[in-house]
Amino acid sequence: MRVFVPGGAGYVGSRLIPVLLDQGYSVTVYDLFLYGESLFDNLKSSSNLKQVKGDIRDLSLMKKSVIGCDAVIHLACISNDPSFELNPTLGKSINLDCFAPFLQIAKEAGIKRFIYASSSSVYGVKSEPNVTEEMSLEPLTDYSRFKAECEKLLLKHASDDFICTILRPATVCGYAPRQRLDVVVNILTNLAYHTGKVKVTGGSQMRPNIHIEDMVRAYLHVLAAPAEQIQKEIFNVGHDNHTVLQLGKMAQKIVSKTKPVDLVVEPTNDNRSYHVSSEKIAKKLGFKPTHSIETAMEDLVKAFETGQLRNTLADIRYFNIKTMLAANLQ
Repeated sequence: MRVFVPGGAGYVGSRLIPVLLDQGYSVTVYDLFLYGESLFDNLKSSSNLKQVKGDIRDLSLMKKSVIGCDAVIHLACISNDPSFELNPTLGKSINLDCFAPFLQIAKEAGIKRFIYASSSSVYGVKSEPNVTEEMSLEPLTDYSRFKAECEKLLLKHASDDFICTILRPATVCGYAPRQRLDVVVNILTNLAYHTGKVKVTGGSQMRPNIHIEDMVRAYLHVLAAPAEQIQKEIFNVGHDNHTVLQLGKMAQKIVSKTKPVDLVVEPTNDNRSYHVSSEKIAKKLGFKPTHSIETAMEDLVKAFETGQLRNTLADIRYFNIKTMLAANLQ
């Protein structure tokens, strides 16, 4: 099977692509490679890896590049709410406008499976103790609203020979070759280690998270699942639900093993809070996370100590907004 992965050179893709190749898949990575073009240099000798530098809005190049592929894992987007606020018009053009045309291209190219990376943020603020896939979507931002719109578009295209599945990941955390340090667990760990201070804004908001290795496992699990188990299905994919304050204390505890860390709590206007249930994917597909959020933090600390991650407070490659500003993406 050849898998077409738009956005495959991003945070999750940097861990997913090597595993796909290890498991015998052929892979086409389609990406702008904004965060560096050498990401997969150690895999160049693989005849099963093809890399295409391109914008997902370039539909003619997308059409050419997807030929010969059997499945799509669609990771490409301007990801997370702060990054999206950088330029709403740009975000809409990337996160929504080109999605429906690509779905048609994929079907015409003979794609058999289409896995879409949505987001658990589509639920908005919920008071229920466990947010399940059947609950209403109340997105609070354009980013999550367009994710919800893309979900609807995908499900409309589902057919017997076009298997469509939606994953709603929790916030991914942990170490990756293309590192992000602008998501909550990674932010807290980076600040704790390099500044000796963890700043928590608010504290009571619930945040679902998942270790990046478990997120990779989830994509592989769905990719290999029987069609009848995943057709037109939506799955939350998360592990631990913690408050932001709990995450801050966790980062403080882990980093304090090697250096002192202070915890500071400040007020916030960000009231997004949700406790996501991942019981459905466990019961229906037998998928359960195996890596804790503490492990994600420990992996980051190890990467700091061994020099795998350097200059992490200033290097723009670790921060989506700064990188997109520097690239002047239009």
